[in-house]
Amino acid sequence: MKIAPSPETDLSRFNAPADQLDVLYGLPRDVQFCTRCNMSNQQPMSSNEYAHGKDSKKRTLAFDEHGVCHACRFNDLKESGEIDWAEREAGLQELCDRFRRNDGSYDCIVGGSGGKDSGMQAHLLKYKYGMNPLTVTWSPHLYTDIGWKNFQNWIHVGGFDNYLYTPNGKIHRLLTRNATINLMHPFQPFILGQKTFVAKMAVRFNIPLIFYGEMPGEYGEQISHKTSSYAARSENAESEGFSLDFLAGKDVRDVLLGGKPVGEYLDEGTALVDLMSYLPTDPDLLEKKGIEFKYLGYYKKWVPQEAYYYSVEHNGFEANPVRTEGTYSKYNSLDDKVDGFFYYTRWIKFGVGRAMMDSAQEIRNHHITRDEGQALMARFEGEYPARYESEFLDYISMSREELFDLMDKFRSPHLWKVEDGCWTLRHTPY
Repeated sequence: MKIAPSPETDLSRFNAPADQLDVLYGLPRDVQFCTRCNMSNQQPMSSNEYAHGKDSKKRTLAFDEHGVCHACRFNDLKESGEIDWAEREAGLQELCDRFRRNDGSYDCIVGGSGGKDSGMQAHLLKYKYGMNPLTVTWSPHLYTDIGWKNFQNWIHVGGFDNYLYTPNGKIHRLLTRNATINLMHPFQPFILGQKTFVAKMAVRFNIPLIFYGEMPGEYGEQISHKTSSYAARSENAESEGFSLDFLAGKDVRDVLLGGKPVGEYLDEGTALVDLMSYLPTDPDLLEKKGIEFKYLGYYKKWVPQEAYYYSVEHNGFEANPVRTEGTYSKYNSLDDKVDGFFYYTRWIKFGVGRAMMDSAQEIRNHHITRDEGQALMARFEGEYPARYESEFLDYISMSREELFDLMDKFRSPHLWKVEDGCWTLRHTPY
């Protein structure tokens, strides 16, 4: 779907000489693509969403002197012999032996939706390592049919106890609309819950051990392959997006939700109790209760395609019957009707779309070649997510014209130009 600039858009910003074009979000001016997986150096790394405002600068994917990204180098370690996987699994067994409870109470907690990754994670812990996990789910904005079916299969076919939490729908819509208007980040309210809800449930049920999935370094975070867990305090975190001390002493009124200070919501009449679901647990409480946070991917070699096959076999997981818009796959991020716009708005802001992300991961895991990844991107990258457009626009109370006009404000001139009357990226790897 070709998209023309809004009549309100000042195109002069996009017509300057290359070295004078504006660069938004603190992105690198020179666009580079990994010589191995095609991933762009414009790819943002995880950040503290509670400090995410209109003028926030992004940390981006690092490249070495050979033009290879950090994600590829990290994935090399999985097969280079640097990591002794037998030793790591022995460490996992020792960890489980230390925390396993035999009194009928939960001894670990796994957050997820019942997708391929959380499905494999919970099943391995319960049925291979003898743990008694509680699974917990922060609800998507708008469940898809296949997402709801896989969630139910996770519980009923896989066999797990689960708490599904659905935040105040009116507030969730408000935050999603604000996150779209202020940040072009409609998925932020879900990410806030996803990052903090598991810890809250561990505190509530006195569960001493939290498991997350793959190590962040697999996607380019500057985190050592020797790091097995989240950091409880921001000063101990290797990456700002992977600390549990998100507020770091900040007054709650100054915390940003949807790019807007909590204090403004309160002044406009929103009750603090309606925002508490989105705020993190006090890290002092986590330390007092001695709750530990571990990446299962530190102990087990993590391959997303193998997680898919595992969850199909053990949890009744099903791929989407139709191809996911913006990419070629059918088994990633299927739960939420907002998913497509999360990936599409990232493409608008950073020039990094869903096909690039999916193919880069599969190249790193040796399922496709770099050339095949480029061919898939040429066909699917930047496809507009029309399937759930009407539900999404209704959810954020916005028309297509309003959304397109807003998107133009978030296009960085160093990435975009107008060609034949429509927006096109200045640089692609294909």
